[in-house]
Amino acid sequence: MTYTVKEIFYTLQGEGFFSGRAAVFCRFTGCNLWSGHEYHRDSAVCQFCDTDFLGTDGEGGGKFKSAKSLADQIDKIWSQETNNQDSRFVVCTGGEPLLQLDNSLITELHRRHFFVAVETNGTQDAPSDVDWLTVSPKAGAQLILERGNELKLVHPQNGVNPEAYEDLDFDNFYLQPMDGPELESNTKHVIEFCRRNPIWKVSLQTHKFLDIP
Repeated sequence: MTYTVKEIFYTLQGEGFFSGRAAVFCRFTGCNLWSGHEYHRDSAVCQFCDTDFLGTDGEGGGKFKSAKSLADQIDKIWSQETNNQDSRFVVCTGGEPLLQLDNSLITELHRRHFFVAVETNGTQDAPSDVDWLTVSPKAGAQLILERGNELKLVHPQNGVNPEAYEDLDFDNFYLQPMDGPELESNTKHVIEFCRRNPIWKVSLQTHKFLDIP
């Protein structure tokens, strides 16, 4: 299988349960809820995405003809940035990573002692060997993955009530304010919701505050 990757880079995880932890991000090209082209945004299922996942021209990006070659690249980037080999952490994201991520790649990453986390919109089945599964549901998209480690809901979304997800089989529930011109009011709303509904915790995009990738 050929893997098409927008970028691979070393940073700190900015959101959710592992916020602040050093990680290699592997951003796969492509998504099933938006083409990534601005002229398609108004007709997309997910219209608020702020991520560039088009092409292979990002840092470390490209087409990788095997799971081994992609795992080698991820391993190389980790090793270039730190001598610590005991806390290897890779976040597979997108776009929608589960359009490409498979057990072959996860096996190769495990051979290199990586803890493999995935950030998905939940509309595709996940490989069985994922170590940490973060699902971020989107309004208008059928949710296939109803269990995992972390449900992270961008809020508010029209027609989406966070309480509708509370009976799903997740270990952690996060509410994240939608970015954009209404960020301040969205953040206040999320804070108040989490105060009233303590099953939920606030997730902030700290990488934006810290100005890191």
